Order: sequence, then C-alpha cells, then structure tokens
Amino acid sequence: MAINKAANRVRKYDNESISALKGADRVRLRPGVIFGSDGLEGCQQAFFEILSNSIDEAREGFGKVIEITRFKDKSLKVVDYGRGIPLDFNPKEQRFNWELVFCELYAGGKYKTNLGENYEYSLGLNGLGSCATQYSSEYFDVTVFRDGYRYDLHFEKGVNIGGLVKQKCNYEHTGTIQKWKPDLEVFTDINIPLEYFHDVLKKQAVVNSGVTFRLYDEESDQSFEYVYGNGIVDYVKELDQGKGFTEVQFWETSTKGRDREDKPEYKLKMQIAFCFNNEINALEYYHNSSFLEHGGSPDRAVKNAFVNEIDKALKARGMYNKDEAKITFTDVQDSLILVTNSFSTITSYENQTKKSITNKFIQEAMTEFIKQQLEVYLIENKIESDKIIEQVLVNKRSRESAEKTRINIKKKLSTGSDIASKVKKFVDCRSKDIEKRELYIVEGDSALGACKLGRDAEFQAIMPVRGKILNCLKAEYDKIFNNEIIVDLLKVLGCGVEIKSKHNKELNTFELENLRWSKIIICTDADVDGFQIRTLILAMLYRLVPTLIEKGKVYIAESPLYEITTRKKTYFAYSDREKNDIIAGIKDKYTIQRSKGLGENEPEMMWQTTMNPATRRLIKVVPDDIEKTEFFFNMFLGDDIQGRKDYIEENGYKYLDVLDVS
Repeated sequence: MAINKAANRVRKYDNESISALKGADRVRLRPGVIFGSDGLEGCQQAFFEILSNSIDEAREGFGKVIEITRFKDKSLKVVDYGRGIPLDFNPKEQRFNWELVFCELYAGGKYKTNLGENYEYSLGLNGLGSCATQYSSEYFDVTVFRDGYRYDLHFEKGVNIGGLVKQKCNYEHTGTIQKWKPDLEVFTDINIPLEYFHDVLKKQAVVNSGVTFRLYDEESDQSFEYVYGNGIVDYVKELDQGKGFTEVQFWETSTKGRDREDKPEYKLKMQIAFCFNNEINALEYYHNSSFLEHGGSPDRAVKNAFVNEIDKALKARGMYNKDEAKITFTDVQDSLILVTNSFSTITSYENQTKKSITNKFIQEAMTEFIKQQLEVYLIENKIESDKIIEQVLVNKRSRESAEKTRINIKKKLSTGSDIASKVKKFVDCRSKDIEKRELYIVEGDSALGACKLGRDAEFQAIMPVRGKILNCLKAEYDKIFNNEIIVDLLKVLGCGVEIKSKHNKELNTFELENLRWSKIIICTDADVDGFQIRTLILAMLYRLVPTLIEKGKVYIAESPLYEITTRKKTYFAYSDREKNDIIAGIKDKYTIQRSKGLGENEPEMMWQTTMNPATRRLIKVVPDDIEKTEFFFNMFLGDDIQGRKDYIEENGYKYLDVLDVS
C-alpha cells in the first residue's frame, strides 16, 4: 500500500501542478527559448543584443563610434556615444524605465517604428535583448550619461542591487556603458572566441557605412578598428580582390508596401552591390543591420531575379542548345559576389536570433527592383553581359557534366573484394594484412612479367600500366574517368577519389581507411620514357588522391643503370657518379653492362635491386613544400608551354649527371 500511495503522489496532476517562471528565471532556466541556444551560440547572441541597441542609436545619427572590450575573465563591455538609455521614472507606465528596459521582457522603445517614433529602422526590436542579457549574466553594470546626470545600475544574477543611483554630472558627451559577465550557470560555454568579434563587427561596419567599431582584446592586448566609408560597395570590392570580370554594380531604392491587404503599410529601403568573379563567390544578406545567415525574403528575391533575367538573356541571344534545360541559381552563384542591405519599419523575423526574415512585401519588392535593374544592365553593358551569360552557361554545363559523371563513378570504381578478376592483368598478393601489402605500379607487360617472377607473392602485388597514361593535370574529370587505365588504378587502390572542383564536390568518395596497401611503389625504367611515365603516374595521384602523398604512402623504386661484374661479386650503380665510385674501389678485372629495361632483368636481379625490402632503394614521395610541388607540376605538365621552355633553358643544366672522366 505504501508503494501505491507514493506512485499516486508522483503521478498527481491537478490545478496546483501548473506553475509559471517568474523574474530572471524566465531566461536563466530556459536561455535557449530567447537566445536560440544555452551554449556558446546563445552567449554570442546575448552580446549581439546589446551591440544592436548601440547600432540603432548610431544609425539614427547619435554617435558614430562604438567601443567593445573583451576581457580576460570573459566579461564584455559595450560603449556607445548615443543619447543614453532613458532610465528615470516613466509617468505613462508609472514605473522606472530601468525596470522596463532591464527587468521586463517585451518592453522597449522600438514598437512604434512604423509611426516614425524614436527609431525608423531598428535592429533591436522585440524588447527582449537588454533584459534577457541582464537576466543571463553573473553581473551586469550600466552607466548612462544624459540630461545632465550620471545614472548607475548594478545587477547580480538578474537581481538589482542598490536601485538606481543618480547624480549631477558634467560630461563631454551623452552615451551608455554596459559591462557584464555571461553566467556559466546559464550558458554551458562563455568563452566567445576573438574571431567571432572580428566577424560580427566587420559585418556591422559593412552595413552601417561610416560607423566606426573599435575592439580591444585584453587577453592579447590588441586593438582593432572596423569602418567602411562606402558600405557594401567597399565590401564587395574587398571580396572581389580585383579578380572579377565585371565592375561592381550598386543599386538602391526606397518604397512602401504591405505584406497583406489588411496589414499596415511600411517603409522599405534596399541596397544591392554585386560583381562576377570566376575564382571567388559569396552571398550575404543583411536586414536592419542583422546578418541573415539563412536569408529568407532577400535570398528568394535574388535567386528569382537573377535566374529570370539571365535565362531571358540566354534565350534572346539564342545561346541554349536545342532542348537544353534552363539555368539554375547554382550556375549563377558559382561566379557571383553579392551583398544586399535592406531596412524596413516593420520586420517579420523568423525568431529572436534574427537569422531570416519572412516579409512577403520585401521579397516581392526586391525581386521586382532587381529584375528591372538587371534587365537594363544586361542590355546597356554588352561586353560585361556577354561575359556573364557565357560564364553562367559554362557553369551550367560543367555542373551537368559533373552530375553525369557522379552517376557513373561509384559504379566504375566498385570492385568488391575480388579486384583481381575485375582489373585486367592485375596480379594480387596472398596476404590480407594491409600493413604488409605493397602495390608495384610497373611499366608495361614485360615489366609485369619480370616483377611477377622476382617478387615475394606473399605481400607484393603488381599493376601494369600500358604506355603513357593521360595527363591528369590538364584533363577534365569526365575524360579522366573514361580512361580505362586510370579507372583500373583507382579500383586497385580502393580508397576512392578526392575532387576539389567547385562543380564536382559531390564526386568526392575518398576514404583513407579503404586503401588496400601500406606502400604504393612506382617502378619504371631508368630512361626518359620511364621518367615521363613515372611523372604522369605521380600527377594522377597528386590530382585524384593527394592525401596518399601527404600521408607518405607513395614511393618510387630506383632501378640500377649499370651492372658491374667481377669474379667474386656483382655491383649495381644507380647513377654515373656511383658507377665511377664503384670502379675506383675495384682491384680485379670487371665488366660493365648498361641495364636494359625492367622487362629484360632476370628475376633474381629484380628481387635484389628493386623488390627485396632489405636491399632495394625506395624514395618516399613527400610534398615538403606544397607551393613548390604545385609550381613544378603545373610547370612541367600544365598549359604554360612558353614558361616550361624558359625554365628548361635556364635550369636544364642542373639536372644533367656530370661524368667523372679523370
């Protein structure tokens, strides 16, 4: 019976079971509801709420400098030179304003923006930020200079200590100072990284032209300043890095409208800046200074307008092939740098974090405005518009080609466990131990025969390549994956491919743990043709599986140039200099034979010189200098023919083996 009574008490649910969170607990116990997260992201959003209020003041023309301090103990300070937050008694509400601002959710001075009161275009809107941030802090201090007074407030864990302290004061300027420490009892992490402040303050400088943001980081004792005199135009130029193939365009307008017939009319101001660039692409949307990470209305407007107008231009100029599908925004975005900056007196944010807006009128007005401007721009700027639509078409066809390749590549590289039966002339080894297995990539059928007879079949496998393989640094992916030799090599490796092209990211199937070999050993003849085949194989690995080089899985097997025989011993020399050194130490008669191709070597010689781990010479291929590696691959295998000729003329002598004829 005792157990049943206890169970009944636990399950009791009646009129007394309902409770409401009061005061600071409304935020402290549920920070994720207000800030979107109880982790670092929520802590960052709390900072942004305070910063937003200072930005609103600056944009209204009160104070053009905002100062931020990041302290060692993770506390934060924001100083502005605006009018100062009104904190005194409010006869209309019959309460002190400091209580409304810092202790009352949904209280503030920005609810009547559409009527032109106080703030026309406000980033802070819902009356939550100051109060919620105060409630979520270990302590929160406020100092305000206005009306000839200095006002001070001090809060601890959401509770005011000492009321409002007001004293006469002679000050140089009005303004507000807010210093607080996020509370670890509320947030799981309060260590906001310096990079976050760099990112946020830079973005705010971009969309609030002429406002200066100064950051001091106590931890590193560094100071930073962010200001963009021409706003988003300067920012787009910065992103472009002078590499764009069009000039930066800037359009702006103001209008009025409503989201629905029964909803109030509101003001909208919009700015758009963009250019086209083949190396860099970026899309950023801002509304009332808030960075819209998830876009919403402006994102839909930009996509609709650009696809519509560029598609119309392609059709008008007859540039589509017969029955060719129309472009998508992905094809435009691949070469587009665009930033929009809009303001409205009524804004429908998706939630308090303000990462997306949903206003129907904003979307429709921006779509129509961009379409009109883009249509005129494409007609009046023939040279630039030709470049744009041609590049978008190239992007489209490249994307479609990648999609076709993606459909086939997984099937082509799939072998299952029985690779020997799926790949022509591949000779596997017996061991299944990845740490022991070695793959020799050899030159042609004759080398295959010699290596097969000279190897240790327990752990050494052989893969022959037939002649000079495709130059993978110059070929497109569809051509590479239609090449039987390369596909066979990739099948044998087993680890998939790494794709770096922006149009082919989804082709990336690389998994290092699926590699079937501990060593990949390139083994070619020690002559010009052999060296070229070796280089082409290295280029293939560098283009398609560069991680294998980075992880030290790729080796080159040195094969001897000379066989020097005496009555008692046979020596092998791998260069003319080494041959001369060996001869100098021999006292008996000897014979010298120039080594032929690998295919003509006896199995015993192959084992001793090239395959025996105890006596062979392997060169590990390592990218000790990434930039230098890229330079030489592009120099010798790329499209710069004249550059290659010039390099050889200037440096060719360094690679000649000097004979010692003394």
